[in-house]
Amino acid sequence: MASDSASPTPSEPAGAALRKNFLELEIEKDNAQGRFEGRVRTRFPPEPNGYLHIGHAKAICIDFGMARQYGGTCNLRFDDTNPVKEDTEYVEAIQADIRWLGFEWDGLFYASDYFEALFGMAEQLVQKGLAYVDDQSPEEVRQNRGTVTEAGKPSAFRERSVDENLDLLRRMRAGEFPDGSRILRAKIDMASPNLNLRDPALYRILHAHHHRTGDTWCIYPMYDFAHGQSDALEEITHSLCSLEFENHRPLYDWFTANIDGIAKPRQIEFARLQLSYTLTSKRKLLTLVQDGHVSGWDDPRMPTLRGMRRRGIPPEAIRAMCDLVGVTKHNSVHDFHVLENAVREQLNRTALRRMAVLDPLKVVLTNLDADEALVCEAIDNPEDPATGTRTLHLIRELWIERDDFMEVAPKKFFRLSVGGEVRLRYGFVVRCDEALKNADGAIVELRCTLDRDTGGGRAPADGRKVKGIIHWVSARDAFEAEVRLYDHLFHVPEPWDLPEGKVFTDLLNPTSLEVRRGCQLEPVLRDIGPDERVQFERLGYFCLDPVDSRPGAPVFHRTVGLRDSWAKIEQKG
Repeated sequence: MASDSASPTPSEPAGAALRKNFLELEIEKDNAQGRFEGRVRTRFPPEPNGYLHIGHAKAICIDFGMARQYGGTCNLRFDDTNPVKEDTEYVEAIQADIRWLGFEWDGLFYASDYFEALFGMAEQLVQKGLAYVDDQSPEEVRQNRGTVTEAGKPSAFRERSVDENLDLLRRMRAGEFPDGSRILRAKIDMASPNLNLRDPALYRILHAHHHRTGDTWCIYPMYDFAHGQSDALEEITHSLCSLEFENHRPLYDWFTANIDGIAKPRQIEFARLQLSYTLTSKRKLLTLVQDGHVSGWDDPRMPTLRGMRRRGIPPEAIRAMCDLVGVTKHNSVHDFHVLENAVREQLNRTALRRMAVLDPLKVVLTNLDADEALVCEAIDNPEDPATGTRTLHLIRELWIERDDFMEVAPKKFFRLSVGGEVRLRYGFVVRCDEALKNADGAIVELRCTLDRDTGGGRAPADGRKVKGIIHWVSARDAFEAEVRLYDHLFHVPEPWDLPEGKVFTDLLNPTSLEVRRGCQLEPVLRDIGPDERVQFERLGYFCLDPVDSRPGAPVFHRTVGLRDSWAKIEQKG
């Protein structure tokens, strides 16, 4: 991965440290000092309240990758401390997405595994005089917390005795009090410049059914309390997390320092992944789903891993992108093209080439007989000769892209026009003699002549130059399909930066999805597998949709397009 620079150690060759990211340097420093006896134990700790998105992918690659690199272990732990929002559905989906991305955990745990142990730790803090039960309402707690420039006001219940606090905490657990009536708070410093240290909540009362523990508990630990102590119970050495937790690290360390008998993990923060034209807020993604702006969590426009999988983005490309953007200490926005380019590089090596026509225009080769078929050999993947070739049959009636014809062609339009010539991909040179129109003046058919002496890529015998090459499919052999083309879900690069008076849904791109029906595909595509990606030549990389496809009615997604030099020329005017 790309890295922040650092000075090489005496044992390393010059420049070696420059190739290491700061996490690697910190882990190696800990190992050299014997801080964790040379062990590296990491964890990926999602909350099971939604589906994983592209931002999680970087954390997964780092957590699992650092463990692999240093011969350590990485746990998957579900931080399931909020039963109102969590569900087994998300637990199963997260496991499937991690495996799809290419990783396997060493241990599977839940914060709920530790509810009894965590409660014991809370009792220990109370007994030490470091935690108290507060009767303030949630609104009073917020008001008395203070601001970044004003100290908070201590609760009137802050000086309760240890015995009273312990009694109230146990009665909270027993279910004697209603939701929101009391919380357990750590007693730290209400004047701390770090608001996270202003007597943070440890437990709240919540009479809610938990997806694993049922109705056993009616109080649940807060994330900041459960997270670090769960790390400690699993003897995690390096708790790697994104930068939004940097201000929480003093609290993380305060808990582990003041609770006896537990390990002392080290929290290190890295910059999270933010791509342009993308939002990863679970709350906002949920709004998109619930309000029908997208078809679901697996909509191919969504930044969720399952949405990207459905769109045909290979996991290898996501891992490559995460490696390319690197591990840094400062948040930044990466252009969405970084991901698209990683996808292109991966699929260019692996995807078989096929031909499809998305906006068909009929071509009739007038000098071929109705039952005549010329054989053309097509290359399956020029990047991998082992994939071989396939046979295409060029017959009297073909389909070509409507965009590949212009009745009056401008300069540098190297496709087909009346009186002009073009080579059919893997086939022969053809000349357009006539364009037939319907009553409305729309072109419905091209009458062309084929040069029989130009098969196999041979140049015309008289030496004339034919620059353009277009793709085609046989009208007799092709089959119809629906093809969906995608653009960015948002039409601005930073949809999190809202203009005044706007909500984020105002920034949605109205042309993020274009549906083409009646597309014509070459026959070999009938047998494509659900996880297979192919290149439609000159159009991009595509995959079969596993959700909406039906027998006889296939649906294809464009994963990513190819660079279009003619479109750039058109834009320049």
